[in-house]
Amino acid sequence: MRKLKDHLYRGLLWGSAFLTVAVLIMIVGYIFLKGYRLISFDFIFGNYSPAGGGGIWPMIITTIYTIAISLIIATPIGICAAVFMQEYAKQGRLVNIIRFATESLTGIPSIIYGLFGAVFFVTTLKMGMSIIAASLTLTIIVLPVIIRTTEESLKTVPNSYREGSLALGTTKLQTLYKVILPSAMPGILTGIILSIGRIVGESAAIFLTAGTVAAMPSTIFSSARTLTVHSFLVTQESGDIELASAIGIVLIIIILALNLTAMFISKKLNKADY
Repeated sequence: MRKLKDHLYRGLLWGSAFLTVAVLIMIVGYIFLKGYRLISFDFIFGNYSPAGGGGIWPMIITTIYTIAISLIIATPIGICAAVFMQEYAKQGRLVNIIRFATESLTGIPSIIYGLFGAVFFVTTLKMGMSIIAASLTLTIIVLPVIIRTTEESLKTVPNSYREGSLALGTTKLQTLYKVILPSAMPGILTGIILSIGRIVGESAAIFLTAGTVAAMPSTIFSSARTLTVHSFLVTQESGDIELASAIGIVLIIIILALNLTAMFISKKLNKADY
């Protein structure tokens, strides 16, 4: 009976893994099958043309801008907040309320964030439809992800590491940045990778804060559109699934490249620790 249950559970696990991979391959395969014909040098590095046949280089630059600015702002704030709650704050009702609020923010629809960004950053702070307004809105969206993943990573660091470091005469701050944070770095980078995916995949929040200008942004205060917004607008206006799929291929490649870079950095940091 025990062996039967073991085989049953193992079969369920393998079946779930196979189903997940199969769905992923099916979605990615469909996008590549529909859009690979349009992928070319001119398509990637050319300027957009409303008449058709233009490229998506301005949208790629805008996407990279939003990723970079959002992570530059959100990463230090999120890590510091997680470190404070896990390493310095007294565990009690207040910290639990903050954790609950952080988890609640994760489940809020992106359109709500977009409306907040449009009212606060675009109108109240008079930033206008711009990359910086969109990036600040995306910062709020990804902060809960970075905070929660960082906090969970800090929890996995054994207390013996902290005790051993303090026993050698180091301060708590030295223990934090020389022992605890390096040990938790793989988990922290995982949170950053998840944040990149969330930023790239957002459309509603960016649509309401960055605008839809399909031109090369001159500054971060320029209105522009990301690849995701461009894909949405192309599908909505002309129903061109082939073009939208080609944009999706570029998005997948960008996300894959950023994820591989983060994994490479994580491995280098782990080797440096040892």
